Amino acid sequence: MKHHILIPTDFSDNAWTAAKYALQLYANEACTFYFSHAWTFINSGVRTQLSESYIKPFRDEAKANLAEVVQAAKAETSNDAHEFESIFSIGSVEDAIEFAVKEKGITMVVMGTKGASGAQEFLFGSNTVSVVNKMRSCPVLLVPDNFSYRKPLKIVFPSDFNRFFGDELQVIRAMADLHNSHIDVLHIHKEESLNAKQKENVAMLKTYFEAYKHQFNWLSDSGKKEQAITTFIKEENADMLTMINYEHSFVENLIKEPVIKKMGYHSLVPFLVIPRVD
Repeated sequence: MKHHILIPTDFSDNAWTAAKYALQLYANEACTFYFSHAWTFINSGVRTQLSESYIKPFRDEAKANLAEVVQAAKAETSNDAHEFESIFSIGSVEDAIEFAVKEKGITMVVMGTKGASGAQEFLFGSNTVSVVNKMRSCPVLLVPDNFSYRKPLKIVFPSDFNRFFGDELQVIRAMADLHNSHIDVLHIHKEESLNAKQKENVAMLKTYFEAYKHQFNWLSDSGKKEQAITTFIKEENADMLTMINYEHSFVENLIKEPVIKKMGYHSLVPFLVIPRVD
């Protein structure tokens, strides 16, 4: 199977961190890496008054920067099965990603996140929030700023077991296949026992993950879920967090602007957000 990985870049350090993570994550796989840059002339207030001869040098500089990023990525890999393409577009990041996903058959979007100065937490940038909200056809892997790569040998998958699981779980299995990862299913519960629906979904999960190293973990709900998840990641030395972005899910609540402004998210590891399958 060949992977088609989209890496949006604004030429920042955190975008390059995400690019390096993707290259190492898929180091032994056949892949095409698409580096995408969505260019918009910043001085929008006078855009209509400017000539093409004035704008062109800025656009050409962005194209040159994108070409440099691709060359730098090529230098990071020794896998002959790695191919590279660049996608330069004019407009919003969200539209550029949506177009690339459809046109190039993208299987994973890998994005960097903006670090919060002096803290071990990050606030999702507005572009990231918008991409995760809009993306309904492709998983998005969010890589913390300055994250040093390590193999995702331990993947955490929190679930309340209230939803029927479908094709979304294939994304988790595919990620586990890359490095023979262990899957830690995490249930943070208020009730002492599961209802019939939850028991059904647990049985289905056990069947779906039976060929994989996995374990079910139970934590009582004693506070904010994000704190419980962060603590579990620390204590278990987990390498990746993955969640399904259902309507009214933890992910949806997490990326809403008011929530982000209040508390951010303590991202210790890359965060794989899987869109719900309607």
